[in-house]
Amino acid sequence: MLSLALLVGQPAQALQKTSFLQPVRYVVAPQGARQLCSDNSWACSVSPRARQISRADLAAIDQVNRTVNRQTRSIADIIQFQEEENWSLPTSRGGDCEDFALLKKRELIRLGYPAQALLIATVLDKKRRGHAVLVVRTETGDLVLDNLTNSIKKWSETGYIFLRMQDPRTPSKWVSVATAY
Repeated sequence: MLSLALLVGQPAQALQKTSFLQPVRYVVAPQGARQLCSDNSWACSVSPRARQISRADLAAIDQVNRTVNRQTRSIADIIQFQEEENWSLPTSRGGDCEDFALLKKRELIRLGYPAQALLIATVLDKKRRGHAVLVVRTETGDLVLDNLTNSIKKWSETGYIFLRMQDPRTPSKWVSVATAY
């Protein structure tokens, strides 16, 4: 039997047996995200009347992704805040990857999408550098909104190694993810 430990942290294209990222166990939130819920309660909320996100919603989600990517300038936290990680909404100067993800999440919540279907995830990008994206949990699978591309992709098509994400049931907590089964 294949151990779940082998499934965590594998490249997305290596394990494609499911359309959804699978929570494995609770883990410590990324350093920059530890103040996220107290600073931005909406980022960790659970919608009381959650609905499924369907194919019909993809045009609006795509519009938010493209608008945020176009209107927000990329700037590293170390330059903007003189600290390695500062998870916040972009400022007038811009933001880095998790700031883009937070803004997309906030805008989608404002449009009525359920907060618990909009999950921030940390990954290793194709160059194996730390990166953050927004995972949109739809009725057919998890999609990724990324500041590095305007294309919305299935998680398994990103080429990223998924490390952890907000827990879909309790977004104030973080879980490691298995990318198959």
